[in-house]
Amino acid sequence: MNTWGVAKKWKEMCEKGNNLDCINELYADNVVSREMPGMPGEVITGKQNVWQKSKEWIDSVEDIHASSISNPLVAGNFFTAKMDFDCTFKNGGRQQLQEVCVYEVIEGKITSEQYFY
Repeated sequence: MNTWGVAKKWKEMCEKGNNLDCINELYADNVVSREMPGMPGEVITGKQNVWQKSKEWIDSVEDIHASSISNPLVAGNFFTAKMDFDCTFKNGGRQQLQEVCVYEVIEGKITSEQYFY
C-alpha cells in the first residue's frame, strides 16, 4: 500500500474509533512515536509500546463529546492531519485539544508518528 492508501485507511479506522486496530494493522514493528518535548512518553519505540500508550490514553478518557480528523495531506513518504477533540478525562476534567500529526510510511507501514499540540 502506498502512502496515500495508508493515510486513507488510517483516517477511516480512527474515525470509527478503531485506533488500536489501526496500530495493529498499519504500524511497523519498529515504529517510533514522538510527543511534544517534556511530555510524558516523549519518545516511545516499538509497536506494542505505542499500542499500550494509545490504550492508556483511551482508558484515561471518560467521554468524547466531539472529535474530527482533517483529510490527510500527503507528500512523498509522509502524511499529516489535524485532529480536534472535546473530551472529558477521568482525572482532568473537560478539555478541548487540537493537534497536528505527522506520519512516515515506508513499505506500506507507518514507521514514525509525531504530534504537535
